[in-house]
Amino acid sequence: MAIRDNYIFTSESVGEGHPDKICDQISDAILDQSLIQDPDSRVACEAYVSSNMVIIGGEITSRGNIDIIHTAREVIKNIGYDRDEYGFNYRTCSVLSLIKPQSPDIAMGVDATKEKEQGAGDQGIMFGFACSDTDNYMPATLEYAHAIVKQAALVRKSATVPFLRPDCKAQVSMIYEKGIPQKIDTVVLSHQHSPDVSTKDLHELLLEEVIKKAVPSHLLYKDTKFLLNPTGRFIMGGPHADVGLTGRKIIVDTYGGAAAHGGGAFSGKDASKVDRSAAYMARYIAKNLVAAGVAPKVQVELAYAIGVADPVSIFVETYGDSRVDGDILETMIRELFPLKPAGIIEALDLKKPVFFPTSHYGHFGRLEFAWESLDKVDIIRDYLHL
Repeated sequence: MAIRDNYIFTSESVGEGHPDKICDQISDAILDQSLIQDPDSRVACEAYVSSNMVIIGGEITSRGNIDIIHTAREVIKNIGYDRDEYGFNYRTCSVLSLIKPQSPDIAMGVDATKEKEQGAGDQGIMFGFACSDTDNYMPATLEYAHAIVKQAALVRKSATVPFLRPDCKAQVSMIYEKGIPQKIDTVVLSHQHSPDVSTKDLHELLLEEVIKKAVPSHLLYKDTKFLLNPTGRFIMGGPHADVGLTGRKIIVDTYGGAAAHGGGAFSGKDASKVDRSAAYMARYIAKNLVAAGVAPKVQVELAYAIGVADPVSIFVETYGDSRVDGDILETMIRELFPLKPAGIIEALDLKKPVFFPTSHYGHFGRLEFAWESLDKVDIIRDYLHL
């Protein structure tokens, strides 16, 4: 694969109050509540939001007794949808639960027995990625897009800023030279606001208190373009302006377009679903490979068949810049990393209620998650004699 040296690349992120992200947070909050009460819960839970309405569907098999409606309302409250004027209010919105148990046909293929080990919860391909752009081994564009929407939430929830509303999204376009991020060409930030704030005051706040607090100053230069609420105004937002669905922000959740994506969403799925757990393992592998010095950028693909424990294939992409042949890396991965669903769950401790924090600001590049550990670096170096 040919790699361009000089280019501009863009990634986006969305805030907690974006309609799709509301749904991701509801789904993962329900998952965590299930795991708190029963670590063996099987959960595939999705949400839909529109004007003052929430519909929750999917399958849950658990020994716990989850108050789904209360959990959804608490998520909406904590995001900040607490007034009727927003068109979405945790106190007054309708919440409908259509949850049913997991299909026995799926359970038959996934459940471990005395005769059979735990199989993958579905077929599919999962990708993990890491690069040397940032200290977190994440693409710089996505790292700073996440930082901007996270800072926007902090500012919005402070007592000193009454005119910001919950919905927002950001986009960062970075200039790369010789494949290395140099400076930001453009920042786009659209943030919902009340009708009584002036454009001048809003733009000043978004630039000075959000963007410049979230992005290192050396990345901004005299020609950086700031497109703040470029349509002119953003009063109607959230589910009142647009419906939301769990799983529609999979590129925001992963690598901002810098790597491939297998298509499976994460939120609302317990770790027996390899859409989620194997994607976490693939990131863990890729990050440790980059940190070990194998290549400055690595993508790992894992593929599974439903009901089968071992991955049907492993593929490592090093973009023509690896110190080690790909077949050696793939053999090493099978030897050093647990790739069966049960092994992934045990290694990354995925029966614990750790998933709600992943549902906003990305699933990767955050040190609080087990799959971000660099505990295999020395083992990889020893194995490869690096």
